[in-house]
Amino acid sequence: MNESPALTGLARQLVTAELLEERAACQAQAQALRNKIPLVSYLVQNKLAKSRAIAEIAAEQFGVPLCDLSAIDKDSQPHELVSEKLCRQHRVLPLYRRGNKLFIALSDPTNHQAVTDIQFSTGLSTEALLVEDDKLGDAIDKFFDAGTSGMEDLADVDLEGLDVQAVDDDKDDGVQQDADDAPVVRFVNKMLLDAIKGGSSDLHFEPYEKVYRVRFRTDGILHEIARPPIQLAPRISARLKVMAALDISERRKPQDGRIKMRISKTKSIDFRVSSCPTLWGEKIVMRILDPSSAQMGIDALGYEESQKELYMAALKQPQGMILVTGPTGSGKTVSLYTGLNILNTVDVNISTAEDPVEINLEGINQVNVNPKQGMDFTAALRAFLRQDPDIIMVGEIRDLDTASIAIKAAQTGHMVMSTLHTNSAAETLTRLRNMGVPSFNIATSVNLIIAQRLARKLCSSCKKEVQVPREALLEEGFPEAQIGTFKLYAHHPSGCENCLGGYKGRVGIYEVVKNTPALQRIIMEEGNSIDISAQMRKDGFNDLRASALLKAMQGITSLEEVNRVTKD
Repeated sequence: MNESPALTGLARQLVTAELLEERAACQAQAQALRNKIPLVSYLVQNKLAKSRAIAEIAAEQFGVPLCDLSAIDKDSQPHELVSEKLCRQHRVLPLYRRGNKLFIALSDPTNHQAVTDIQFSTGLSTEALLVEDDKLGDAIDKFFDAGTSGMEDLADVDLEGLDVQAVDDDKDDGVQQDADDAPVVRFVNKMLLDAIKGGSSDLHFEPYEKVYRVRFRTDGILHEIARPPIQLAPRISARLKVMAALDISERRKPQDGRIKMRISKTKSIDFRVSSCPTLWGEKIVMRILDPSSAQMGIDALGYEESQKELYMAALKQPQGMILVTGPTGSGKTVSLYTGLNILNTVDVNISTAEDPVEINLEGINQVNVNPKQGMDFTAALRAFLRQDPDIIMVGEIRDLDTASIAIKAAQTGHMVMSTLHTNSAAETLTRLRNMGVPSFNIATSVNLIIAQRLARKLCSSCKKEVQVPREALLEEGFPEAQIGTFKLYAHHPSGCENCLGGYKGRVGIYEVVKNTPALQRIIMEEGNSIDISAQMRKDGFNDLRASALLKAMQGITSLEEVNRVTKD
């Protein structure tokens, strides 16, 4: 077979190493030239040769060091030296810098033009290291945050109501605003994108005397993500405040705002933004509000079958009150909106009063409470009752006026749903009485109480079985009759590629209590929370601890996590 002039460089070496036949190498070289892509990429994509084999042969034949990308410290990679356009054009990746020398990764050792162009662009002496082509492609995507999740880069996302020029227009914030704040914009965009991809619920931007840190709350636990230079703190704060339509010249008072971000044609994510002046600058906390969380369906929330039946039966009642209780961040809003989503049909009128509205649902009339303008929960409820409502949702019952109107509505043919901040179902009833609501009204209006917490779920890929002595299990509260019939699991401290520290996602822990005649009698007799709780157990309702232990027995969470979120 005559040798083709196109059979040059790497293609010739692959034939010499018997990885390819001469004809296949000629055809691949020609096709790669027509497609304007490196030969190695063409070979790997079309499965003509394995990426690892090509890298080993090429390193040996061309004398280029072979590098393991997984051993590179991602934090030390020089992000600002080489543009994304240049990296993708030549399929190269900057790895690290040593003095005046820049080391780059490439998979095609014949690509001398890449080395020349990057050396010219950076002004640094450039040396190439050989890597596997498929790993290089993934590394370039991760380096420039262009993963395959289907989300657009936030730099191109439509941020509704955003006036980018407002940063530059500020003349009084004491910050030297450059004409090009691209690094700050890219950093903020990266933080937002990483938080969404990682399933985080909150982002914390926190200034201190000598450091500035960014933390994400993922699965209920805060994790430190980044420490940008302290000098950038004012610019990061200004950028976030502009995006949230806040006053960037006001740094002495707390402010609240909102960012609406479209990540695709059909999906958008809201951020609720809160700024608070601290000793060393403004701390900004952003809560991610995903409207799709209200449409997961009740089966995805973690209710036991008996608990789900109680909730569904209460939703079918024509009147009465459903109360959801728990600390901040325990998933009360999602529980309420899951119920509202079930009730949201064309033949009912649903109105909600919230502070603020966190999840937007079509077909529900939602009101943002604003006490400064005279629109508090009480005013909103009075307005609702004049608008022919069927179902009313109150974001939170905070005082006697709100409680009285909500209970009156529940007694006059309306379904009322609301939240309280109490630790258990029993304390919810006594809390209403302590507000000044008459016991008779509580006993006759409250249909169902849901107390809840969120526990982290064990990663199914790396969880490990643990042996716990029988005495310890009894002490923890496991039913004696069931000991030996279940297995307990613990998290893997270092986790795996699918999780964060051995946990992935969260599941609800619930105490769902129906207001039975026996409970009504105790309420009417003004019994305390201990009496009410004892009667709930007699009626067969699991408390939070029992429900959490059940999740551990099912292998969903660990005993350690049960003890973190509940107390005996």
